[in-house]
Amino acid sequence: MRLLKSGLMMVASASAIMAAPGAVAQESADARFKAIYTAEWTWRQNQKADDEDSGDHISAHLPDVGPAAQAERLKMWTDVTAKLATIDPAQLTPENRIDLQIYSNQIATALAALRYREYEKPLNADTSFWGNVAGTARQSFKTEQDYRNYLTMLGEMPRYFAQQIANMKAGEARGFTPPKITLEGRDATVTPITDAKTPQDNPFYAPFKTMPAVIPAATQAALRAQAVAVIQNAVVPAHKSLLAFLRDDYIPHAKTSLDAYSLPDGKAYYQSKIREFTTLDLTPAQIHQIGLDEVAGIRAQMLGVMKEVDFEGDLPAFLTYLRTDPRFYAKTPQALLDRAAWIAKTFDGKAKDWFGHLPRSRFAIIPVPADIAPFYTGGRGGPGVYLVNTYNLPSRPLYSLAALTLHESAPGHAFQMPLAAENKDLPPFRQQSYISAYGEGWALYCEKLGVEMGMYDTPYDRFGMLSYQMWRAARLVVDTGIHAMGWTRAQAQAYLHDNTALADHEIETEVDRYIAWPGQALSYYLGEKAIVDARAKAQKALGPKFNIRAFHDTVLQLGSVPLPVLQARVDRFIAEGGKGPYPDEE
Repeated sequence: MRLLKSGLMMVASASAIMAAPGAVAQESADARFKAIYTAEWTWRQNQKADDEDSGDHISAHLPDVGPAAQAERLKMWTDVTAKLATIDPAQLTPENRIDLQIYSNQIATALAALRYREYEKPLNADTSFWGNVAGTARQSFKTEQDYRNYLTMLGEMPRYFAQQIANMKAGEARGFTPPKITLEGRDATVTPITDAKTPQDNPFYAPFKTMPAVIPAATQAALRAQAVAVIQNAVVPAHKSLLAFLRDDYIPHAKTSLDAYSLPDGKAYYQSKIREFTTLDLTPAQIHQIGLDEVAGIRAQMLGVMKEVDFEGDLPAFLTYLRTDPRFYAKTPQALLDRAAWIAKTFDGKAKDWFGHLPRSRFAIIPVPADIAPFYTGGRGGPGVYLVNTYNLPSRPLYSLAALTLHESAPGHAFQMPLAAENKDLPPFRQQSYISAYGEGWALYCEKLGVEMGMYDTPYDRFGMLSYQMWRAARLVVDTGIHAMGWTRAQAQAYLHDNTALADHEIETEVDRYIAWPGQALSYYLGEKAIVDARAKAQKALGPKFNIRAFHDTVLQLGSVPLPVLQARVDRFIAEGGKGPYPDEE
């Protein structure tokens, strides 16, 4: 999702940055390790990942994703891996030992992506390189320099798109594409750019419609004129070339099989994605069985809620009732947004009882942009934003909205990620990175925590939470079923339809996402399970000394880490008597 998107980076000279191994041989292990990660991190920051979560700065450049750049990147991380192998963890401080585990995982993940040439597939069912670039137009523009950077970036679009198309052609030639079924209709995400009647109607012009008053009027006019020119001469032509490629070549010739095993070196590739997204060494069969076991346990809880509301009928009948009764759905997009805001504000009133340390950052609640909404998830969150999908309101049930909000806003993604970024005690590679097993596991844990926090007003809201838990447990079954066990798309859809309260539209978009993005769906439930198990262990060991605020602060203070690092930190939390990481903690 957010960590080291190797296909979206611009290369600096590795040889000019990384010192030779012998030059630091006499230094302490701690100093050598710091020298390695500081040099590589400096280099990494000269890369550019145009991403929906790229922050509040406006970059002046799009990355170099051509063959020479990919080769240089491969050399850089191969060299870093060799240097890390010379570090004896036993000679590091305890803090640096943890940092080494986390940093080594980052480098290994980046290197695996390059070795499998993932840059040749820079899209999946709901995200794409062109969509990520379009996200720049929705960022906050504050200064004249932001606008000038943006114009420079737009001018580089023909070169960048041509490189991406060349990479996609190389992937197509070796059968390394998303499955064709997951790409159908995705060309519609390009047409808002190509079909805009005037440059001023183009989505890339949006930042120029309202500009900061601190920029003089004459300068604003000049910047707008430049925007018109660059949209006409660079942005639109680049998107027209892309659209023709997608419609005439890429989508018609994409692979028809669904499974990762059918990709080049498919079994090893899928195992590498399991390692990346779960940080655990589990086989597809092991994960599939965990999913089946968890689905059975959650189904029993669902049946309990049905009894609570005196529903007469079986689970399929109850799910049909939830999917079709108008009482469970907002009548307008604004009503859905308003309810999400109410839920988020309700958590604010409870936060101090569950967390000792709160982020300074706040977030906005905004609708998913119309051009991507049909293929997008129900919501998505991160630093500064909680996106709520208001497209197709009959597929956005209110009984699931509390769980969705806790996951995507606070105390989920829009809470956890700023806490990591604001933690100056962490090295920068921990502050600004994201590991799906931890981040998605934490956000899913927040949904379950909502029961204890009193966030679910009705049994139906609690059922919505259970449906979301079931959805993530079912992903363990569905993802491994599709990619390792020969499941069909219809089989995967039926499994979600029979076990969750998700609307059919959302089931379709979700299954296509799992098909096109092998392994990512595994991170959620396995991550949550690690946190739930660690908490249970701490509560049992500490008894009355257990403090929930201290536990949560301990987990969040880590930043985004592999699950074994999280588990080891909770063991230390227990050994230290349940003491939290902040002095003022009770």
